[in-house]
Amino acid sequence: MKGEIIITVDDIVELFREAVIYLPKDVKKSLNEAYEKEEGKLSKETLKAIIENNKIAESDCVPLCQDTGVPIVFLKVGRNINTNELFKIFEIIKEGVKKATDEIPLRPNVVHPITRENIGNVGLSSPFINVDFDKNLDREIEITVFPKGAGSENISSLKMLKPSDGLEGIKKFVLNVVGDALGKPCPPIVVGIGIGGTSDLALKLAKKALLRNIGERHKDKEIANLEIELLNKINELGIGAMGLGGKITALDVFIEIAGCHTASLPVGVCINCWAHRKAKRRFKL
Repeated sequence: MKGEIIITVDDIVELFREAVIYLPKDVKKSLNEAYEKEEGKLSKETLKAIIENNKIAESDCVPLCQDTGVPIVFLKVGRNINTNELFKIFEIIKEGVKKATDEIPLRPNVVHPITRENIGNVGLSSPFINVDFDKNLDREIEITVFPKGAGSENISSLKMLKPSDGLEGIKKFVLNVVGDALGKPCPPIVVGIGIGGTSDLALKLAKKALLRNIGERHKDKEIANLEIELLNKINELGIGAMGLGGKITALDVFIEIAGCHTASLPVGVCINCWAHRKAKRRFKL
């Protein structure tokens, strides 16, 4: 029946359960490949421990990291979903995060930014819901949950470059961010980069870039080549797994772009740790 919300609180719980316990196939495959390629003894042993950790998480049905992150949700909304339905879905997501926090469990990570009072995972705009409208969807909504840990999120960085800094300035900034971070974001990492827009949009693009699968290149060939170049340059830094030195510092690099002011060149960098957690499902209303 039109107008009926078929998304349930338990659907949201299961999406978060999938995200925090089961790494996506592309990420597991990439970690296994990193293990095979790695030559640094400590990094190779660390990668082996990470892979074993993930197997235990799956077999015991427990989160693969004690930091289950903050609850970030991305929505792709179809053309014929109305605002009342969308508000109902927002409430279902909030209730789902509450239930997931208790049942999975998710660590109650969200606090008041000034008083540091713990508010669980719901409140003060959390869960953090991002909405995009997709003309290719009709009465459908795609929900992606993206739990984001603090270790990698704390490395996020924005720089308002001068247009004259150009491509070389972008590369230098990205490499400086990763190089200065060393082992803090728990490498091997996945790097999202947003180029253009405004200051806030550049960082949002960087985070959205992380939703791509490992190896999925940008549709613009020039941007795709830049992703590969930066991935190679980051791995040449020799940081390695958990900063212990080695060939594999990053599993992939993703870039998203937007137009920007003629006098501006915003660049945002958002990093995810080896626990590159995400889960997605499409619902028909």
